[in-house]
Amino acid sequence: MKSDSGQTTSVWMGTTDVPEFLPLDRDLRANVCVIGAGIAGMTTAYLLARAGRAVVVIDDGPVGGGETSRTTAHLTAALDDRYYAIEKMHGRDGARIAAESHTAAIAQIESIASTEDIHCDFERVDGYLFLGGDTKRKDLEAELAATRRAGLDTELVERAPLDFWDTGVALRFPRQATFHPLKYLKGLARGILRDGGKIYTGVHAKNIEDGEPAKITTSAGHVITANNIVVCTNTPVNDWVIIHNKQAAYRTYVIGARVPLGSIPHGLYWDTPDPYHYVRLHKPDGADHEILVVGGEDHKTGQADDERNPFRRLEEWTRERFPMVESIEYEWSGQIIEPVDYMGYIGKNPGGDEHIYIATGDSGNGMTNGTLAGIILNELVQGREHPWTSLYNPSRVKLRATSDYLRENTNFATQYKDHFTGGDVATFEQIPPGTGAVIRRGPSKIAVYRDESGIVSQCSAVCPHLYCIVDWNNTEKTWDCPCHGSRFDPFGKVVNGPAIADLRPIGRRSEAKP
Repeated sequence: MKSDSGQTTSVWMGTTDVPEFLPLDRDLRANVCVIGAGIAGMTTAYLLARAGRAVVVIDDGPVGGGETSRTTAHLTAALDDRYYAIEKMHGRDGARIAAESHTAAIAQIESIASTEDIHCDFERVDGYLFLGGDTKRKDLEAELAATRRAGLDTELVERAPLDFWDTGVALRFPRQATFHPLKYLKGLARGILRDGGKIYTGVHAKNIEDGEPAKITTSAGHVITANNIVVCTNTPVNDWVIIHNKQAAYRTYVIGARVPLGSIPHGLYWDTPDPYHYVRLHKPDGADHEILVVGGEDHKTGQADDERNPFRRLEEWTRERFPMVESIEYEWSGQIIEPVDYMGYIGKNPGGDEHIYIATGDSGNGMTNGTLAGIILNELVQGREHPWTSLYNPSRVKLRATSDYLRENTNFATQYKDHFTGGDVATFEQIPPGTGAVIRRGPSKIAVYRDESGIVSQCSAVCPHLYCIVDWNNTEKTWDCPCHGSRFDPFGKVVNGPAIADLRPIGRRSEAKP
């Protein structure tokens, strides 16, 4: 399967195909139009279609071609922001809702997979949080107390169940789960179509307008009118600032290592440094081995240290702890959206929109966050209230999050200095084939990509969202914006919001010249 978000291939992309759908070729009228065919959008569409709503799903890439294909697919109520921090930010009731909603999301996936006979490798496993870095036992004890107050049946154990590695004391989260996200999306797609929904891919939403009806204009000029629009694009593409100054985009890296079948107990494993590591297993269909999936090495999008090699660092960490690793079979990266107050933003779009809903801010728990988003949005779009709405309300403002809000927005403002610095290189010839670099040309900065044959493509290096200077991501062969995480392919085509327009092309493709 081809992903729309980069050049690397995840274990999910390498072990299944998703159904192909045609692009939209006419104007449409629907009750609900869902933008984004990842887990949040497809879950929302599935539940609405089951409720009898006329649903249309559109995506500018394939089904699951965004971040859902790049997850590590941990299904867990163990949140990486820690329940003691969530409780301090949102109160005990907020922490309880967080635990309840993520736990319910796991159960929803299990129920849908069973009801729809979706063979998506769903498996209940225990999760283990153990120490690393500078954290101490008292941190796990604080989390134990907070998770129990939130209603989770956690316990401290002397070590994770790995006989080859003494992790030390660990916090056990029973009955978490794993699954194959793309196999699951295939089943959701089948259910949506069966219940009368429509799915179109290769459809780019150029303009999104609230109203009665609300309206989407595609880049091909077709118009979709709907009573309600639901934007499930990882980060919203319908807003300019409102949501984006309350969350930040991070890149995260993953390796898939071949290990002997049965050599590692199935489970979810996390350590506590920042950035932390997260580990699970997957057995490909018919294989005589398993894939150990290890993620970590996070950094802000567009703000990487060029000297670091995240995949090698992950491999070193993994081989030190898992001596049975035979080879590295997969390497990929993904994008995580971190809200300043830890909880996702799910509900009616802030700023006065009455018929536009959003789901964003997965905070590293995209599969459960996307699923609980579908549960909430299904109710809200049908005009009903939901008890989780207040915690996830996109219009909320938490005064306790002010310091994080100011830190993230100071980081954002700092990126504008790149308008006044020199380029990465001085000439086209200094750009290795198959890579890109930013070049200064007078007062302007140009994003230059040189393909394997030496042909050069040039675009403005200014992101069309809020005008920061993009940075070349050599792992995924994309231009990444350091301000709010917009990403573009080597030729400037937008592949991740919040930008909704491409980088402005400059001239024609040409042979490399000084």
